[in-house]
Amino acid sequence: MPTSLAAAHSTLTITLWIVGALVVLAVIAGYLGRLFLRRGLREPFVVRLINRASDSVVDVVKRPITIAVLDEVAAVLQTGHYTRNIASALEENHLEIKEMVAEKIKSDPTAGRINLVPFHDRLIDQVSEATLRVILEVLADPRTDELVSDMLRDNITQIRAAVRDRQD
Repeated sequence: MPTSLAAAHSTLTITLWIVGALVVLAVIAGYLGRLFLRRGLREPFVVRLINRASDSVVDVVKRPITIAVLDEVAAVLQTGHYTRNIASALEENHLEIKEMVAEKIKSDPTAGRINLVPFHDRLIDQVSEATLRVILEVLADPRTDELVSDMLRDNITQIRAAVRDRQD
């Protein structure tokens, strides 16, 4: 008992085969066009037709794909805890950051008078340590996570609107 093509395959499968065939034809047409142009021959009508058709297909398909990918990336970005990641990286590089902060304080022209204070190295060391401790506490605070989520949400909303405006 013969079955029709539509009954044997879903609409999505058939569409993907058609799009795949068009992509293969576009690649072949591009290759042939380049080959003919190198040899000084004009591009054949069929190659020009396939190139135009593939450009149309790409223009039709790229916007929905861009929006779908953007929605997926946005969903992933909104579920992350980026402040925890930053805090983890700071803790991992604690000694280097502490040395860097101390170095920057010592080289700061407005903080040059600190060198006149007795035990200034110990003072700078304690200030650097306290600075890192406060930063880590701020990053561990759930309000900071909420702030970053709000910033990401607003930026993602703006990017989505811009992409959809370009689509229209």
